[in-house]
Amino acid sequence: MTIAVTAATGQLGTLVVDALLARTTPDQIVAIVRDAAKAEPLAAKGVDVRIAGYDDTAALEAALAGIDRVLLISGNEFGKRTQQHRNVIDAVIANDVSRVVYTSAPQVDTSTLPVAPEHLETEQYLASTAVDHVVLRNNWYHENYASAVETAAATGSVLTSAGDGRVASAARQDFAEAAAVILTTDGPVKRVYELAGDVAWTHDDLAAALSEVVGKPVSVANVSADEQSAILTSVGLDAGLIGFITGVDAGIKQGDLELATGELSSLIGRPTTPIVETLRSLA
Repeated sequence: MTIAVTAATGQLGTLVVDALLARTTPDQIVAIVRDAAKAEPLAAKGVDVRIAGYDDTAALEAALAGIDRVLLISGNEFGKRTQQHRNVIDAVIANDVSRVVYTSAPQVDTSTLPVAPEHLETEQYLASTAVDHVVLRNNWYHENYASAVETAAATGSVLTSAGDGRVASAARQDFAEAAAVILTTDGPVKRVYELAGDVAWTHDDLAAALSEVVGKPVSVANVSADEQSAILTSVGLDAGLIGFITGVDAGIKQGDLELATGELSSLIGRPTTPIVETLRSLA
């Protein structure tokens, strides 16, 4: 069985390839990348490297030739992702790939998160095809809070407008291992997995973890969305990024990231990584 991973040199993709190498042999793994130079470490491990970007339909079709299963890691070009994902799915169909696994976002059918619409559109397109597919609705990555470590060390505070909302995040490594399990499982699998960390934390919990990491007290500045926007504007962030940050916090506040199903730890056969461990590794 030959397994392809798209965006294989990205932060998640690299970890998925390593997780697959722990479960199968290099000759069964294909890394689909945009930049061959960045894939040299993968090639050195014996992985077959093929070049294709999400906008290049001909290259995608060629790259997926002879593939049995593919992990479609969602793109990061907001506004273009639905079409890019469709391009990959169409190449999957053209090559009779037996299964596509897609990394989506939590509860996209009800979520208000800024990232949700394109994920939902991709899921709907997948559902409209005859392709056997599995959707991995990945919750937030612990690593999304890397900048919070530096900010906490410098200011002793965490800024949010999420109120008492909770986030069931996990480490990228956890999600990567889950993807590898699904890609290498021969038996029946679920159509949709809601993957999340074992613990849904509040920003007070985040501040406590950051305090442990940076070695000093860290407080939470829990403000309104308008106040948060004004503060972020004052430190020079652009309007698009500010809108994304406040939009995410609004989603957290209403519960879009709080669902801790236990499915992730069940798939990987161990508890998910505590956020303090990841934050410590980022310090």
